[in-house]
Amino acid sequence: MSTASAMPTPMISSLQLLSTGSEQFEDPKLFRLWPDLSFAVRKVSQFMHNPLLAHWKAVKRILRYLQGTQEHGLLLHKCNDYKLYGFSDSDWVADLEDRRSVLGYCVFFGANLVTWSCRKQTTISRSSTEAKFQSLAACEADITWVKNLLSGLKIALTTAPSIFCDNLSTILLTANPVLHDKMKHFQLDIQVVREKINNKSLQVVHISGIE
Repeated sequence: MSTASAMPTPMISSLQLLSTGSEQFEDPKLFRLWPDLSFAVRKVSQFMHNPLLAHWKAVKRILRYLQGTQEHGLLLHKCNDYKLYGFSDSDWVADLEDRRSVLGYCVFFGANLVTWSCRKQTTISRSSTEAKFQSLAACEADITWVKNLLSGLKIALTTAPSIFCDNLSTILLTANPVLHDKMKHFQLDIQVVREKINNKSLQVVHISGIE
């Protein structure tokens, strides 16, 4: 793949990979030798046990993306305004085979991206609001970890950390004092986030999503 044409992205955003519907890939061992790229690797790694030709084509696209981005990296900039904030989102029932949602978030310290995650949820969310809230709660946990790390380094934040979310129902849920029966299965996440908001140690802010 060292002479392959470069690709601008590691995976087509609309790509749906399944465990059936394509020819069997002839060399499963070769399929398992790709490098680690968060979202795209998470997608193809679900088929390590029985890779199809369609899966191998997706892996080769990842390698072509790497071929064109060898000079890319994460740049850390010096900043004087110590703000901690994150963006959370989820893709509800994204997996066509088990209908589990995919959660994702990223956390910034100033202008610097410091931590991120993209993974499939362990349970099936009954609504998009539940999926979004679980993603928000995971982002909050990571922000708390980074905040504690900064505290240990004697770095004080200028404002309370913020999480930006594009789902109004999720944001309203953080302020609603009433827990409905259909939300009891993720009540702990709601309580943790709401407590942080009530004691002014966290802000949840609405941000417009991409139409």
